[in-house]
Amino acid sequence: MGYRVAVVGATGNVGREMLQILAERQFPVSEVIALASERSAGSEISFGEDDVLKVRSLEKFDFKGTDIVLSSAGAKISAAFAPRAAAAGAVIIDNTSHFRMDPDVPLVVPEVNPQAIAGYTKKNIIANPNCSTIQMVVALKPLHDIAKISRVVVSTYQSVSGAGKEGMDELFNQTRGVYMNQSPDRTKFTKQIAFNVIPHIDSFMQDGFTKEEWKMTVETKKILDPNINVVATCVRVPVFISHSEAVNIEFESDISVDQVRAALRSAKGVTVVDHRADEGYVTPLEVAGEDDVFVSRIRKDPTVKHGIAMWIVGDNLRKGAALNAVQIAEVLAQDYLKQKAA
Repeated sequence: MGYRVAVVGATGNVGREMLQILAERQFPVSEVIALASERSAGSEISFGEDDVLKVRSLEKFDFKGTDIVLSSAGAKISAAFAPRAAAAGAVIIDNTSHFRMDPDVPLVVPEVNPQAIAGYTKKNIIANPNCSTIQMVVALKPLHDIAKISRVVVSTYQSVSGAGKEGMDELFNQTRGVYMNQSPDRTKFTKQIAFNVIPHIDSFMQDGFTKEEWKMTVETKKILDPNINVVATCVRVPVFISHSEAVNIEFESDISVDQVRAALRSAKGVTVVDHRADEGYVTPLEVAGEDDVFVSRIRKDPTVKHGIAMWIVGDNLRKGAALNAVQIAEVLAQDYLKQKAA
């Protein structure tokens, strides 16, 4: 026996990864349904090594009898279908921004605040945080437990896969075009991404920050601690997969580099690769396909009283999105829905 699981946005980058991870981790399923737009209905998509699913239309699907929905199809689509699915009795784990700051919807990273999952009963919806927030709070949590964090300054270096398949295609096509002396076509990003970096992700807000930067601030407060001050600068870089972050942390009390390393090495979901030598750190290319968040370049920040600087890298399609959603589903199934699969 198992759970009837639907994946909304199954044909997208994150949706495909969700299906792959459900199979890899042998999530207990009785049936898996791949849902996408009417345009994609009838196409086929892989589930694990051997199974192939026929994509069904989200617009026409009846969620009655569905236990869990993993969704990554865009905020507007989630806003439209999620209440309908929740009313039918399904629990939605939503990877879009639509429900994240709803006070009646838990925002969850299982290594950080799994207890928040209990709040799903208010709306039958659990929100998956922003990819950059996820990898940062996984690394911050074990440190916050031993020396309270008061302030975080973070600069992100975010891969084009965070903008979907269109972002990846644009980087590929622009790079090829540069070598062929062609003018780069630009449709997904505001400026050329090939051989460039763009300090602009999501829309600008009135205070000059982008919505992506705002997300990192408010989501960290909701997940980890409302008293932590966060300021972010989010940058798109010409990398296909994995986000990187340069993070400066100010603590309320003293904490040594050795304490930081020890806490991170014992933390679930974190791998420390921190050698003060050539190649003694992790880059985005190396962590693509990995589940853990990787931390390198750990050192004292001498500009503040109790400061630490570090480098954090993670696969944004896995831990930054699909894996985190499946991990939420695992806790949900084990601790809250177990009787349904009996």
